[in-house]
Amino acid sequence: MGFVNIYKYIFNQNLNIKTFEEVNEEWLDFVAHCRNGGTHRYDIVEGSMADDTIYNYVERYLEGRMTKKEFLALAKFKYPTQQISFHTLSALTCLKYIESKEVNYE
Repeated sequence: MGFVNIYKYIFNQNLNIKTFEEVNEEWLDFVAHCRNGGTHRYDIVEGSMADDTIYNYVERYLEGRMTKKEFLALAKFKYPTQQISFHTLSALTCLKYIESKEVNYE
């Protein structure tokens, strides 16, 4: 048994928001930068999530075992899950708690 919390996201145009519309060179550079311990100045980042398959490609790229071109060729056939990532306390003010639901694993 577990619980899922449900929130409503309320857009705030005053925050510094970065949106990645697709997996491209800019997205890969951003993910690689963050995976290597880099920081950024965004309150919220929206875009494709590096799931297990995509993450494996990112790891190969970071290790120099795959070029950016090879990464992008493989990634274009994947349909990663979209995510909204909240990085600052200001960003968390965009979330309004709605409810919690119990989840059974049966």
